[in-house]
Amino acid sequence: MTVHPSLQPAIDAWTHSVEAINDLVKPLAESDWNRATECPGWSVRDVVSHVIGVECEMLGEPRPIHSLPRDLYHVTDEFSRYIEVQVDVRRCHTALEMTSELEYTIIRRSRQLRNETRSPQATVRWPLGSGAEQTLEQTLAIRAFDVWVHEQDVRRALGVPGNLDSPGALLSRDLMLLGLPKVVAKDAGARPGSTVVFDVHGPVEFLRTVRVDERGRGSIDGSVSLGPTVTFGMDWETYARLACGRVRPAAVADRVKVEGDRGLADTILRNFAVTP
Repeated sequence: MTVHPSLQPAIDAWTHSVEAINDLVKPLAESDWNRATECPGWSVRDVVSHVIGVECEMLGEPRPIHSLPRDLYHVTDEFSRYIEVQVDVRRCHTALEMTSELEYTIIRRSRQLRNETRSPQATVRWPLGSGAEQTLEQTLAIRAFDVWVHEQDVRRALGVPGNLDSPGALLSRDLMLLGLPKVVAKDAGARPGSTVVFDVHGPVEFLRTVRVDERGRGSIDGSVSLGPTVTFGMDWETYARLACGRVRPAAVADRVKVEGDRGLADTILRNFAVTP
C-alpha cells in the first residue's frame, strides 16, 4: 500500500515548509538564533524547538520531563504550558545541536510519512495535550499549516521573505478561511443579515463573503455581495499575520482598508485570530 492520494497535498506542503525552515536556520550564527519573532515570547530558537518537539511527539516519542520557570509571561494557560515544555527544554541548546536535531527529526518524520498506509479517516490522538482525537487527514493538514506559519515567523525575524505562495500557503489559506464564519458571526457578534467581504491581494488572492443568517450563523462563499455591511481590503501577508495572531490590528492599520460599519469592522479585527 502507498500513501492515500488525499493525504499527499498536506504531506507535500509540510515537507516544503519544514525543509525551508531547515535551509533558513542551517547557516545562522549563534546570536541569530536569539532573534525575536512575532510569536509572543519566542525567539527563532524557540520556534524551531516547537517544530522539533511536535514532530517528535508525532513520532511517538515520550515528552521530556521538565519544569518551567515561573516568569514566562506568555505562558498563560494549560495549553501554553504544555506547548512551552518542548521549547524551554531546548533554550540552552547550541546552534549545532539545534540544526542537528532538526535535520534528524525531518529525516525520521519524512520516512514515517512516506510509509503512511492508514486511511485519511483513521482517528489519531492529537499530540498537543488535549487528549482529543481527529482524523489523520485533519491532523496532517494542521501540521502543514502550523509549520508554514512558523516558517513565516522565522522569515520575518531574519528578514528573509518568501514562500508566501507555496503549497503550505495555499493549504493555510483554506484552513484560515474555515474559521472566518465563526469570527464574524459568533466572536464579533455580527447581526443577522450582515455580509462581510474580504478582498485579499498579493501572492495569494481571494474574494470571500461571510453571510450571517437569521439564526446568527455564519457561512462563507466566493460570490460578490452587493452593498456589504463591511468590506476589508488587505494584502495576503497581512491577512495571515492577523489570522494567526501575530500582529495587533493597530500595528497594520495602514495596510488594511475598511469600508462600511466601522464599529463591526473593529470588532472583527480584534477577534480575527483563528489560532490558539
